[in-house]
Amino acid sequence: MTIVPDDLTGRPVVPSTGRLRPLGLREVRITGGFWGQRQSVNAAATLEHNLSWERRVGWIDNFAAVVEGRVGRDRRGREFSDSDVYKLIEGMAWEVARTGDEFAAASIEELAKVIERAQEPDGYLNTAFGHAGQGERYSDLEWGHELYCYGHLIQAGVALLRTGVDGPLADVAVRAADHVCRTFGPDGNQGVCGHPVVEMALVELYRVTGERRYLDQAALFVSRRGHGVLADVEFGRGYFQDDVPVRDADAFHGHAVRALYLASGAVDVAVETGDDELLAAIERQWAATVARRTYLTGGMGARHMDEAFGDDFVLPPDRAYSETCAAVASVQLAWRLLLATGDARYADLAERTLYNVIATSPADDGRSFFYVNTLHRRRIGGLPAVDRQHPRAESGVRAPWFDVSCCPNNLARTFASLAAYLVTADDDGLQVHQYADASVSTRLAGGRPAGIEVRTGYPSDGAVVLRVTETSPAPWTLSVRVPAWAADGAELVAPDGTRQPVGPGFASVTAPFAVGDELRLELPMRPRWVRADPRIDALRGTVAVERGPLVLCAESTDLPAGRDVDAVQVDVDAPLTTDDDGAVLASGALTAPGDHDWPYAADAGADAAATPARIRLVPYHSWASRGPSTMRVWLPTLE
Repeated sequence: MTIVPDDLTGRPVVPSTGRLRPLGLREVRITGGFWGQRQSVNAAATLEHNLSWERRVGWIDNFAAVVEGRVGRDRRGREFSDSDVYKLIEGMAWEVARTGDEFAAASIEELAKVIERAQEPDGYLNTAFGHAGQGERYSDLEWGHELYCYGHLIQAGVALLRTGVDGPLADVAVRAADHVCRTFGPDGNQGVCGHPVVEMALVELYRVTGERRYLDQAALFVSRRGHGVLADVEFGRGYFQDDVPVRDADAFHGHAVRALYLASGAVDVAVETGDDELLAAIERQWAATVARRTYLTGGMGARHMDEAFGDDFVLPPDRAYSETCAAVASVQLAWRLLLATGDARYADLAERTLYNVIATSPADDGRSFFYVNTLHRRRIGGLPAVDRQHPRAESGVRAPWFDVSCCPNNLARTFASLAAYLVTADDDGLQVHQYADASVSTRLAGGRPAGIEVRTGYPSDGAVVLRVTETSPAPWTLSVRVPAWAADGAELVAPDGTRQPVGPGFASVTAPFAVGDELRLELPMRPRWVRADPRIDALRGTVAVERGPLVLCAESTDLPAGRDVDAVQVDVDAPLTTDDDGAVLASGALTAPGDHDWPYAADAGADAAATPARIRLVPYHSWASRGPSTMRVWLPTLE
């Protein structure tokens, strides 16, 4: 196997061309703060928690059952449960690269042994199909997820190759990829998988091995989709994105995770093949989706029935599906588009999604999770049982495990690899896209050293300090993203103390830096009112509050006993303030409408009693952390 030099820096995405070059886990390290805490919890708790549950519910034993010939009788879990084992292995590989974690390394070795034994001589590997008592191979491309499982296996193998973690699983992944190319190549099965992901996995395997057949197969899968290759289903072929060719769609549609994974694979194919038309199509669809089909939190997917995008401007807060996995996929897509184009708007959406969906899902202890992320909870949820799986659509409380537990494993791999999504380089310098306490050390064109230390209290504080730790005599450019939300009041302080106002995009300083030079970005962190596009019917008459990158919410925990968040109304003409704990306070009232036999009348609500109140607003990502509660992001205004 040929390994492309320089891949062992630990980067999830390594395009061969593009506007920006990603830095890996050996070039960027998160050292503390908001994201450092979450990485520590992920390493200390979530990885072990997920592994113990996968053992408990039988998903790992499925591989042994294949070897022992009993899988047709004993298999447990959904048809795609293999993929969650692979996602967890990928997360462990990034954690080994990040910290050398011994538990993760030992677990990978143990899992790889049982998985390797379950692989067929021709490379086929799946515990739900192809064995006695099961359906035949590829007999259900719509729902069977065989290629989807390969995709996550290959991504785990790529992570192992890029981090240098020893073991047989990378070879297992390569054999599976070769099997896919033989089976689904130009002269083979003309199908595609009902759930995309294998496309971007194959491109990444091409990038790490240099074997063109993987890229060609990924391009073939992208080009086939949208031509009615899959059978029609109750949700329509749009559910699988098989109703319109990829480059012809107007916006992302259908099942949200599927759509975002497919778009990511299409970007990878476009970048590696020089297909500017395909890249432009995904950029166009992304822009339309963000403008018309995305929640304030960055969440995507408005429909519970099919976990799908809704129509334009159909974004009901109390019915938001906003699956955690869709948030992970959205960040993956935004990162690819950022690398290809250098456009800061992609990092803006990634920031919004990271702080308001991905950070929301796990509990503080890393052992329970939201699968969906509603923006309005009307009923207090009960405390979840810690010893059983829960329905995946439960959104009132975080649950320890789900019947479908893609989200906990997607979070595990995202947190472990997060440092690789913070900073990029080009020939001229470094670009900081996401703010976290971090150390950065890399080389620019010509081997010139460049390094910085980032210190910040973000997102609680708006000061981001970049201190030069490595440099060379020649000038180079240090750039930092100014978020779109900071359009009014952001300032950049140069190493010589000069201040200048900066607007959305990138603020840059080019200089022959010396070690110890500091660049300081100061962002306005005052809370602000936000209104929705009037075409979002569900949000008329309401406002939301943001502070920095954080979406805020009202929670029943902060209201007088017996009062609920649906009683809250706010006065948008009164200033927003903060209390001693840093929480935002809005002036308003708590209302108590009278009860009637019929809820519709010319004077409906006129008898509502209103008590003046100061409404405490907290970061949405922290809701339900103090116990079960009701919650809402969009707040009715005083009439």
